[in-house]
Amino acid sequence: MWKQLHNVALRAKRNPLTVIGLFLVAVFLLLAALAPWIAPYPQDVWAVHPEERFSPPSTQHWFGTDELGRDIFSRVIFGTRISLRIGMIVVVLAFAIGVPLGLIAGTFGGLLDEILMRVTDMFLSFPPLLLAMAISATLGASLENAMVAIAIAWWPWYARLIRSEALSIRERDYVEAARAAGATWVRLLFRHVLPNSLAPVIVQASMDFGSVILTSASLSFLGLGAQPPTPEWGLMINIGRSYFLTHWWIVTFPGLAILITVLSFNITGDGLREILDPKAERW
Repeated sequence: MWKQLHNVALRAKRNPLTVIGLFLVAVFLLLAALAPWIAPYPQDVWAVHPEERFSPPSTQHWFGTDELGRDIFSRVIFGTRISLRIGMIVVVLAFAIGVPLGLIAGTFGGLLDEILMRVTDMFLSFPPLLLAMAISATLGASLENAMVAIAIAWWPWYARLIRSEALSIRERDYVEAARAAGATWVRLLFRHVLPNSLAPVIVQASMDFGSVILTSASLSFLGLGAQPPTPEWGLMINIGRSYFLTHWWIVTFPGLAILITVLSFNITGDGLREILDPKAERW
């Protein structure tokens, strides 16, 4: 095991971007965990200070204040916690729905595979953001409904990916030997097929993290996600866009937070792909 971890570390070091991505992800995780202690004005997540509205960036307010006098830096820090929670919940929900369905379809095939894949194709026929918008609008505008909507739009990608892996693995000798030895279908799925199919799914999940955060911010920007006064980045941009020409900092810093977060998770996911798949190693 230690040798495998050593090899993984060596592969990671060969790509500086992967190290940078992992470092940025670790920083965001720390910001989310320590938000109440890092934010200089933790009460400004909810409190209103009309006398300090539209203050530009300064030593007192690093990112300035918004239209209600709230410290933007503190709200961006707390927004990190919200965005990472959204990414985690949505990816777990999409994983929990898509992986079992794709695993069953790819392992057993036949009519069951045909039915499950046609349902999957039906969901894939809609752009994820458009489908998430429709579901969120139907359920009602809230952060919880937005997470459910994004998960419903996202699970087909995991079903398709795990199915393609299961179709290949079920034909291998050790699976045939287990089937001939009388292994139950539960044992076949969870002891032989699933463990050998997870690598590409893990890579996909790490890359989806950033996309989910971006989609959630888009829904909040459109008024279909988080609602005031939640310090969610997309909502902060939506509120601040009315003041962009005169008070640029209200929109700029939440936008930069989204950019850096999405970029860091995409870089990390690309690095994991190279680490877990030696064939993808760059020369």
